Amino acid sequence: MIARLTLLLMLLCFSLNAAALNIEITQGAEGAVPIAVVPFGWTGPGTPPSEDIASIIRYDLAHSGRFRAMPVKDMLAQPHNDSEVEFRDWKALGMDNLVVGQVTANGEGGYLIRFQLFDVFKGEQLTGAEAPTTVKDLRSSAHQIADIIYEKLTGQRGAFDTRIAYVTSTRKADGSQQVMLKVVDADGFNPETILTSRDPLMSPAWSPDGRYIAYVSLENKQAAIYVQELRPARRQKVASFKGINSAPAWSPDGRKLAMTLSKDGNPEIYIYDINRKTLARLTNHYAIDTEPAWSPDGRYLVFTSDRGGRPQIYRIPSFGGKVTRVTFEGDYNARASYSGDGKLLTLVTRRGGAFRIAVLDLASGSQQLLSDGDLDESPSFAPNGSMVIYATKNGGKGELAAVSVDGQVHQRLPEQVGDVREPVWSPFARNNRR
Repeated sequence: MIARLTLLLMLLCFSLNAAALNIEITQGAEGAVPIAVVPFGWTGPGTPPSEDIASIIRYDLAHSGRFRAMPVKDMLAQPHNDSEVEFRDWKALGMDNLVVGQVTANGEGGYLIRFQLFDVFKGEQLTGAEAPTTVKDLRSSAHQIADIIYEKLTGQRGAFDTRIAYVTSTRKADGSQQVMLKVVDADGFNPETILTSRDPLMSPAWSPDGRYIAYVSLENKQAAIYVQELRPARRQKVASFKGINSAPAWSPDGRKLAMTLSKDGNPEIYIYDINRKTLARLTNHYAIDTEPAWSPDGRYLVFTSDRGGRPQIYRIPSFGGKVTRVTFEGDYNARASYSGDGKLLTLVTRRGGAFRIAVLDLASGSQQLLSDGDLDESPSFAPNGSMVIYATKNGGKGELAAVSVDGQVHQRLPEQVGDVREPVWSPFARNNRR
């Protein structure tokens, strides 16, 4: 039975329908599940939609590393609904699952997308949906279908319909630097420039509802923390004290920002209440305390401190209290952040002189290396916790990479121009597209 799916999306801002980040799988998971996503049929009085819905779904699933998508040229048939499916043909082709669908005209500028996911060996439908959408929302609708399929087959919520913020820097012909804060869909498409500056931009951080990005700017040679609304594009300066203003981090309820300030002489963690516009000091130590990150329940923050002699990760209650050390493996651990379920931390660790990305299991205390570069930094979990995106160096040029939390799937996401760094994955919230 086909269930109705209500899509939430309305893009209020144009975006370029092109890939800014070309995602290349450099290592896939063993035992990837074979799946066939048949090109969707079209019925309507006008022209078919510009976007190939099935191709976007196929790309999403294949680039997760969890699925092996069948090339269209190898398909013996292209059914569009259950009555046209011959399961024995797909069994013979070695497919575990099959996705079919069709797109129909749905009023002026509108479409109706139907899809069905089948278990080929059982010969039964696993899920299906009917989704009204618009020409501007076609890619996002396809990502949402991929999310449904991913969750049905893996048990984990899909994160294909999310976005990634990052910073690029390029050197212009006159020698000046151009720095841009960008946002792009998780599949590398629809790049959008949020801010352009001649001065460094650092530490972008998504608000929990996806409507705002906090970041650090060095405009006029003075570090300041800004909160920028994406729609409409406007920003507010929230911290520009003398000295260090850095590392903003949103509380899970979006009401507070943790940040590092040295206004009282030493870098400490402060909590800024956005509505009340009040500031409270959280840490108080002669060492450097920086890079705060909230636990998903908002009860704790982890941060980097050299109070033990070298940078390590520590934890403190969000209302203040006893500080406890979290990391003990290695002589350098920094830039930690929680997974969505609060069970893991991703961080930068130094091994043999190289800075690499790792995940720490908070229950067992075990740490697993995920990357093998020499200067990997700025790790950020996908909102479903399946992947970690980070910045790395390739041939001296900064680019992005991603790795699954089990270390099996590795991706490169090179940008066509400029150095790329400071990636941060958006939350599930859809408001960042409005």
